[in-house]
Amino acid sequence: MNHAKTFILLAALTALFVGIGYLIGGAMGMVIALVLAATLNLVSYWNADKIVMRMYRAQPVDETHPNAVVRAYVADVLQMAEGAGLPRPVVAIIPNDQPNAFATGRNPENAAVCATSGLLDLLTRDEVRGVMAHELAHVKNRDTLVMTVTATVAGAISALANFALFFGGDRERTGGLIGTLALMLLAPLAAGLVQMAISRTREYQADRIGAEIAGDPHALASALGKIEAYARRIHNPVAERNPASGQLFIINPLAGKGADNLFSTHPATGNRVKALMALAVSTGAAPPRPRPVINEARATTVPTTPTTPRGPWG
Repeated sequence: MNHAKTFILLAALTALFVGIGYLIGGAMGMVIALVLAATLNLVSYWNADKIVMRMYRAQPVDETHPNAVVRAYVADVLQMAEGAGLPRPVVAIIPNDQPNAFATGRNPENAAVCATSGLLDLLTRDEVRGVMAHELAHVKNRDTLVMTVTATVAGAISALANFALFFGGDRERTGGLIGTLALMLLAPLAAGLVQMAISRTREYQADRIGAEIAGDPHALASALGKIEAYARRIHNPVAERNPASGQLFIINPLAGKGADNLFSTHPATGNRVKALMALAVSTGAAPPRPRPVINEARATTVPTTPTTPRGPWG
């Protein structure tokens, strides 16, 4: 089913890509855009996960890491992956203060799960387990192919639509300028709507399966509340520059201002928490028990979010 969704998604986004090319450069622009779209589709299928991880400067880590929090994080992810019948994923940390996480990869055999350093600093070990179990659920459901390809292709469409602003399209054709301006506004919106249609139900399903993988709906519910509260106050500059990638994360990483709202792909966190609490009741899950603080060492021994801009590509 997800492969069918990916085909339909790529077809829809390719049509948008070609349409923008036609409005920018007529028939020749359409041909060029079609060639570019075909190339982008091929590259994004095989390499979108690497593109996204490089974009966010995700750093693979393993059980030999000097930081105790990171070692626990890696051990828990690998233990849960084995319990869920999944191949060992790449486990990585994103050097960003905003608490968040995502999974990527075209299939479970080529999957990676990434947590920000801010997430490891903020949450308890049980809560981190709950979040990463959610990401493993995306891997198990093969959602990551749709998510990662969408982030890459939709981002390219937004860039091409903005490119139209500088070249104005074929003004000699009837409605050429108006069509270019309209598509320049509508293409990012359409790409966002495609993402939205795919994302909302998928997040509820990943919450449910993730709670089963971790064996603790309460921990994921608690984590979602904390991430939501802090993500609104801590800037994620890479996500703001690439809003199409926001749908990868467990909680929307965008500030929600202006055009960013077009890329809001997540259901309301309160509704997700209620669904998890209902799941806990129906499964008879024990309420969370007080645990000693185990992460006195902070995960931010990896580099934190850069304070000096390093150009439009990070």
